[in-house]
Order: sequence, then structure tokens, then C-alpha cells
Amino acid sequence: MLRLITDFDGPIIDVSERYYRVYQVCLEKTRHPTQSVQQLTKAEFWQLKRSRVPETQIALKSGLNETQAQEFSQLRRQTVHTQPYFQYDNLIPGAIDALLKVQQAGIDLVVMTMRRQRELDYAFKQYNLDRFFPANRCYCLSNDYVKTRDIEDKPLLMKRALAELPPSAETWMVGDTEADITAAKKHSVKVMAVESGIRDRPQLEMYHPDLIFANLSSSVEYILKPQLVNLA
Repeated sequence: MLRLITDFDGPIIDVSERYYRVYQVCLEKTRHPTQSVQQLTKAEFWQLKRSRVPETQIALKSGLNETQAQEFSQLRRQTVHTQPYFQYDNLIPGAIDALLKVQQAGIDLVVMTMRRQRELDYAFKQYNLDRFFPANRCYCLSNDYVKTRDIEDKPLLMKRALAELPPSAETWMVGDTEADITAAKKHSVKVMAVESGIRDRPQLEMYHPDLIFANLSSSVEYILKPQLVNLA
């Protein structure tokens, strides 16, 4: 059996609009009433995020001072994963078709995400995604989980998944961050990074994934090559 473990945000869901809306709100809340700021365009903001420019630097580039930059960063962390903003998430183009192809090929499909259960449930309901991922193929954080850092938490989730899932002839991971690559490598899982998420190619290359593709669709095209599908 061939298994594909996919991250959620990045390969399937585009979070850029949510992150940009939160940036706008936090910038507005942090600036003084008469203070002039330089709001970045969405493209400018997202490129900074993808190249891992710190939040405080983004704040400074937007015209806030050092003290405000710290306030901005803290407010953003408190806000970005709250319920009012998940409505701004969108599907990555081609993601549903890619999931359908995986499902139709008989490949074992698993989702592994740093979202909390309620956050994943919201997106599943919004886009009817539970048809691809039954409960025993969903690995996410509990609603009361105390996060440390994704690069530390995600390998723990991978460890749990590999202990619970039935054996497979080959397993691949698809993800868009260093946490995905680290989790896969730590547990000897082959990993494909995608450029459709919150890290750009240079950032992904630093962690040496096995392959880098533009998006989930391209990753699935590779997975569906005859020599791999024969394992399914």
C-alpha cells in the first residue's frame, strides 16, 4: 500500500488572505490615531512572510516604531488563528482534483496539520473535505493542546500517526514548511515540499526535502507515476 500524508494549510488551503487581513487589523490597532503608516500590499506582505522575515520587521517596514512592532507581533499571534478570520481561507487551485485523483488511485490519504480540531472541522465543513479524510486519517492538535513550536510539535504528531496507522509499502509527506520536512525526515518518511504555501523555495531548500514541487497537483502527478502506484 502506498500512503500520502499531506499537510493542510499550504498544500490544500491558501491562508494568505487570512494572514493579510490580520496584518491589516493589527497594523490599524497598533498605530496611534494620528500616526501615518505605510500599509504593505498583499503581494509585498506575503513575500515577506514566505521568506520568513520576522513579524517585528514587517511592522517596522509598515511604519511602526520599535515598541509598536513588539505590540503588533504579539497581537498578530493572538489573532491570526482565531475563528473570525478563518472565513478568509481559500482552497489552493487544483487541490480538490488532486485529492480526488489520490482517492481514486486507492492510495491511503492522511492529513496532518498543526490546526486544532475545531479549526480543522471548520474548514472540513466549509469545503466538504471530510469525504477525503475519515476521522482515523486525521492528525491535528486537540483544542486544548499547548503549542511550543511547529518544528517541535509536528514530529510528535508524525510519531503518533506512524504508530497508529497500518503498515504501508511506501509513505510520502507533502508539506510547505520546515516543520513538515523535519517531521518527515526525523521518522524516515520521504518528503515533497510545495511552493504554494507560507515558505518560498530558498527557505524550503534549506531543509533538504527529497523533492520540491509547485503545488499538491504536481506532487500527486509524481505520486501517480506507474512505478509508485503499483505499490498501492
